[in-house]
Amino acid sequence: MNWVIKMFSSTIGQKLIMALTGLFLCSFLVIHMVGNLQLFKVDNGLAFNTYSVFMTSNPVIKTISYILYFSILFHAFKGLMLIRKNQKSRPVKYAVQNGAANSHWTSRNMGILGTILLVFIVIHMSNFWYEYKFGHIPFTSYLTNMATGETKSSPMSAEYVQSNKLEEGITSNEQGQFRVVIVKDLYKEVEEEFKEWWIVALYVISMFAVGFHLYHGFKSAFQTLGVNHVKYNGLIKFLGTWVFSVLIPAGFAAMPLYFFIFK
Repeated sequence: MNWVIKMFSSTIGQKLIMALTGLFLCSFLVIHMVGNLQLFKVDNGLAFNTYSVFMTSNPVIKTISYILYFSILFHAFKGLMLIRKNQKSRPVKYAVQNGAANSHWTSRNMGILGTILLVFIVIHMSNFWYEYKFGHIPFTSYLTNMATGETKSSPMSAEYVQSNKLEEGITSNEQGQFRVVIVKDLYKEVEEEFKEWWIVALYVISMFAVGFHLYHGFKSAFQTLGVNHVKYNGLIKFLGTWVFSVLIPAGFAAMPLYFFIFK
């Protein structure tokens, strides 16, 4: 047991944990991205709101969410501690130092990028996750005619839902002609939040930080885990550069811009 404690308390062990939590967070970004693409559906928020119910009520997803929250905090603070430790190990800077000649800008500024992302995550969670769980988000009822596929939505107050003992979720009438969906209208909350230009600007800037952070971090995580072979390096570099550094941040940035410009 002592060797395990020594392993994970060492610099190498801590970098290993950083790599594992970082890759776990990368997998979450992919899932979160796919789910949030429901925002682009022209259905008055039905797909996104039902997705939100699933993500906050499914017991497996809820368990994984707690692991996710821990991973975010651990990855952020442990990263800052490692950077501080490295700085203390070299208190006197070299007389002549050309960092750009030896490493990419992102690798020298992972602490700054990580701090920006931590601040962004706190704001993002307070705007949406906290409001969804503990705020006063109104409900919406979606009535779908199963024969025609036509859907109508009606806003409902939380007080009305509680007083009439209505349950959040999906129900159908006895003949199966209509499907009724009662959900918290997180889509409306997203729409309202992204009317503010400074919130949109914060999200877009933060997505640039995500891209730069992952440009170095994704490849570095595999190197820490010992996956550094000519057979795999090309694929790792492609995924790190074009998928996690460009495609995913661009997709997340497109969401606030879409609501700000077109809604």
